[in-house]
Amino acid sequence: MSSLVKVSAVVVIWTIASGALARELDVRELEAYAQRALEAFDVPGAAIAIVKDGDVVFSKGFGVRTLGSPAPVDPNTLFAIASCSKAFTTAALAILVDEGKISWDDRVIDHLPQFRLYDPWVTREITIRDLVTHRSGFRSGGGDLLWLRSTYSREELMERLRYLKPVRSFRSRYAYSNVMFIVAGQIIPAVTGKSWDAFVAERIFRPLGMSHANSSITERRPESNWARPHVFMDSEVRPIESENVDTLGPAGAINASVSELSKWLLVQLGRGKLGETRIFSERQSKEMWSPQIAIGIGNPLRPLRALKPTWYAYGLGWRLKDYKGQKMVYHGGGLAGMTSLTTLVPGERLGIVILTNQETSFQSSLTYWILDAYLGDAPPTDWIAARQEAGKILNRRFHERMDALLAARVEETSPSLSLKSYAGTFNDALYGDVTVEASSGQLVMRFSRSPSFKGPLEHWNHDTFVVRWGHHSNADAFVTFSLGADGSVDAMDLRPFSPAADSAYDYEDLSFQPVRQSN
Repeated sequence: MSSLVKVSAVVVIWTIASGALARELDVRELEAYAQRALEAFDVPGAAIAIVKDGDVVFSKGFGVRTLGSPAPVDPNTLFAIASCSKAFTTAALAILVDEGKISWDDRVIDHLPQFRLYDPWVTREITIRDLVTHRSGFRSGGGDLLWLRSTYSREELMERLRYLKPVRSFRSRYAYSNVMFIVAGQIIPAVTGKSWDAFVAERIFRPLGMSHANSSITERRPESNWARPHVFMDSEVRPIESENVDTLGPAGAINASVSELSKWLLVQLGRGKLGETRIFSERQSKEMWSPQIAIGIGNPLRPLRALKPTWYAYGLGWRLKDYKGQKMVYHGGGLAGMTSLTTLVPGERLGIVILTNQETSFQSSLTYWILDAYLGDAPPTDWIAARQEAGKILNRRFHERMDALLAARVEETSPSLSLKSYAGTFNDALYGDVTVEASSGQLVMRFSRSPSFKGPLEHWNHDTFVVRWGHHSNADAFVTFSLGADGSVDAMDLRPFSPAADSAYDYEDLSFQPVRQSN
């Protein structure tokens, strides 16, 4: 057994920093709770690792990699960690800061002179720090349709960001931005001549012995130990194909196991150092864990009120808040069919990573159960039950909003024009072209650079339709055509159909105009 791994078969006891005795963590109790969570949330498989006081004290897989196959999840099973990748990007940038090649407050255009945003002043003033702190002024999720199941490269995405309009003042408010992290990753090749992927592998994965971690699903082999994503559709959980998110890269493309991520937790808690290996300096560790912009504190649903923090902020690639008097440094991640959560409690030298192959509350339920055990809450809250109750409340609210949406539909209306009059090619400066075709008495929409965004338009009312993509994860959208003075279509706008649509479906940032054919 590795010197880093010390797991008791029955009970492990630690002392908390204050000197009081922490609750005993019964490994069998944890395993039973994890198994209960798998069943409660219909999760095919998950993996959990815990590090404490410089050692890996728990590392185990649960369930199966793929429904219908007996291959079990183990500590070495690779999962997509999604946005937990962001901390790797800021660590990579921190290495360059340590080497004096960049500073956090360098202007982006000093390293990427081709970079442009909608506002010339923001283009001139935005810094590397701004890129990784979600304070650019965009809508939350703004620009995500440029990478989400699209064929755009990182370079092409960055080129198009000049057309993404802000919705608030620069640096005034937190709003989550994947596209700015993609730009941050482009700083690395500009400075080093190596891609983000190669740099992270060379300067983080290899020194830590993360020999199987990677940043592309293209590295998957049929015989390799990978978990397959699953989604709930047609009233059951089903496996889906893993998606290529190479363009997302610095914002969310890493695949890793809990065995390897244990080392990542240890180097984070070691303030950049693991054993004799130093990845980044203690000074940069402090910088990454320091609040950079406040995040508004909402009111959690009643079953989750104990989770309300007294402060909440974003650091450099990490979320920051308090829980039971302790500072938490953490980040979650989610892609179609995969969820992850990485949590650090520096004051307790405690780290937790949980990876799953389903989109549920499994990882948060288990994380807080473990935190309660370590932070002296006896007995821990039953977070499975709390999350299930919260889920019922959200589901009820969702159906109420859907009922209101359906009630607002104006019945017995017809489109103003014949279907073929709505057909044509439409262009949005940010996204590019979308085509609408009239065929066999139906309109069909296609996004030119996003193959899965193809579907029929169903009439809703007046000149508004609903596009049904027919993809397990794509959010359907309202499509509204506007008519000009001559009665022809002069604009087309989209917005999410479901009130529960993820912010990544930023249809509101798009405004399409018909492409007129020249004579």
